[in-house]
Amino acid sequence: MKQLRNRAAAPALAAVMLALAACGGSLFQSKIPPAAVYQLSAQYEGAQGAQSRGPEIPIDLSVLRPRVRTGLDNDLIAALYPDRRLDYLANARWSGPLDEVMQELALQAFRARANLRSVHAQESAFGGGYLLNLDVNDFQAEYPESARAPTVHVHLLASVGAAGDERILARFEADVRQPAAANRVTAIVEAYNRAADEALAQIVADTLAALERR
Repeated sequence: MKQLRNRAAAPALAAVMLALAACGGSLFQSKIPPAAVYQLSAQYEGAQGAQSRGPEIPIDLSVLRPRVRTGLDNDLIAALYPDRRLDYLANARWSGPLDEVMQELALQAFRARANLRSVHAQESAFGGGYLLNLDVNDFQAEYPESARAPTVHVHLLASVGAAGDERILARFEADVRQPAAANRVTAIVEAYNRAADEALAQIVADTLAALERR
């Protein structure tokens, strides 16, 4: 009797599996397209800009991993709507978590615009004489009431201090808005790049001024 029941169940089980395959194809294959990955980069000044920075400044600077506001602390591209609803652009991501992306951008900005002896990440084996702390308060594409393209808002808080005694030399901020040319992911990412680059250019200038006054 037991063998008879097993033989009767086998065709039924096969029929169920065939029906599932016919309805949805493979249960383990997703039809969702993979997310496009976008990378931000600092706008370098080139050889002529590097020459205009003057002689090397004998200062070592370590850029610490930025602190990122809740909701932005991921690799998603944030969008803020008029009702203050925070969402993310579909099928699009940054090349890494935002704290890592902003740390790398800050390093690029200092190396392009400041003729310091060395600029390193927090994890570097080179001990920086001074530390730069960054807080990312805003890093989102803000949509207006109408259906126009969004404006990217980048708001950074920064402080620079001595590494040995953790003495703060100065605190400053950069608050930048850049409109996107169109309501298209590539145009929005380009606005992100311009806004981040402008904000970090301000941070570099304020940091250099604080170090000159030290």
